[in-house]
Amino acid sequence: MFTKRQIGKGIPTMGRVQIFTGDGYGKTMAALGEALIAAASGKRVVVIQFLKGRGLTDSTFERQLEPEIKIFRFEKSDADFLSLPEDKQREEAQNIRNGICFARKVLTTGQCDLLVLDEVLGLVDCGIVQEQELRELIFLRSADTDVTLTGIRMCDSLLGIADHVSDIEQIK
Repeated sequence: MFTKRQIGKGIPTMGRVQIFTGDGYGKTMAALGEALIAAASGKRVVVIQFLKGRGLTDSTFERQLEPEIKIFRFEKSDADFLSLPEDKQREEAQNIRNGICFARKVLTTGQCDLLVLDEVLGLVDCGIVQEQELRELIFLRSADTDVTLTGIRMCDSLLGIADHVSDIEQIK
């Protein structure tokens, strides 16, 4: 049976893809705003953050967002990925790849209505993920699952599959 997202002659559409990109500040905040709006309307949200280190581990605030919003980070280091020595970058790249595998599982099992992949576009720049792999990941979404991606540099191949792209530019 088709969901409420249908077009034309009963052909189901895919969930919405939104991208926040550019060199300006606020891409993550915009994506988290989308997560809050989705959660407020009763949707299940999963946020996976990349290239941010461990972030706010064991944050009381983060736990207050659950179960509507679940935030995951797979990196072990507190330091920025690019500032790490080469051997530590290899270790963190594997941790990050685990995050991509988790995103794949989330999308294929329908664990959420909105999946936010924060700074995932940067993984392409760092050589951890290929553009094609990212495209394939996005196409795993169901008709009821939206995906939001953030990152500084836009992958050209994603432009065609995105429903909305916001270029956040630093002016000052």
